[in-house]
Amino acid sequence: MSKAALIPLASSLPEAWRSSVVARLGDRQLKVLRMDAASYPAESHAYEEALLVLDGLMRLSIAGRVHEVRSGEVYVVPAGQAHAVAEGSFGTLVIIDQG
Repeated sequence: MSKAALIPLASSLPEAWRSSVVARLGDRQLKVLRMDAASYPAESHAYEEALLVLDGLMRLSIAGRVHEVRSGEVYVVPAGQAHAVAEGSFGTLVIIDQG
């Protein structure tokens, strides 16, 4: 695959917060998902994770502080850092992580 329309792809997914793998890049994967206003529980990974908001807003909660990540912004979560999504997010999110 060399070209993908990420926003329409995310919009067509049957559930919010369920990602779809768009591509694999070596040991990394590029995923897309549709955010909604619901919160998403805390998780952590043994690898860093880049969270890129294509459109909308993600309310990322880390260590009790909410960071607003807006369209065109990326937040790189360090390996081992617990992170969650607070209520009020919406739009399209791209995740680059280890696959």
